[in-house]
Amino acid sequence: MPNPAPRRLGLLGGTFDPPHLGHLAAATTVLSQLGLDRVDFLVANDPWQKSDSRTVSPSDVRLRMVEALVQGYEGLGVDDREIRRGGLTYTADTLEEIHKESPGVEIFLIVGADTAARMSSWHRPEVVRRLSTLVVVNRAGQQEESTDSSVIHVTMQSVDVSSTKIRERVSRGESLGSLTSPDVARIIEANSLYRGAQ
Repeated sequence: MPNPAPRRLGLLGGTFDPPHLGHLAAATTVLSQLGLDRVDFLVANDPWQKSDSRTVSPSDVRLRMVEALVQGYEGLGVDDREIRRGGLTYTADTLEEIHKESPGVEIFLIVGADTAARMSSWHRPEVVRRLSTLVVVNRAGQQEESTDSSVIHVTMQSVDVSSTKIRERVSRGESLGSLTSPDVARIIEANSLYRGAQ
């Protein structure tokens, strides 16, 4: 569970199937560059934009992997509210819930450039924009396409990793190397995740 509410809170939401070092780099970069009090990884229960296209690992396993990834990193936490709430996962609902609990909190919603480009397809995107400041994480060398002054752009060192790449490597029986933390790799192995075609 997260610690008492900070005044400046970053939220990095996702399926995290599995979480990897790119997620960690994005979170620590935003935490540092924006001077936030904390960045919480917000683990989706049922990611409605993904769950129809492939089998998503059980939420409790994904939560354990995220907890393992951030363990020992000061200023990083894990928020399981979407899992506890159950059902489909909508960011707008989560933001409303957090503001109700902590009216004075300033929320910075951390997304990649590809996700930012698809925000119009989100559930109640106007609520998301009203209740949070959008932080778009660009990889080094990537162009900032938005001219919206309400969007903050942060550049991080490029990390050549994705959840898809990890699932594919596991399905082929290949080593994960430095794509994720050893603790996450152990959870993947212990739960026989991603053994079939992804």
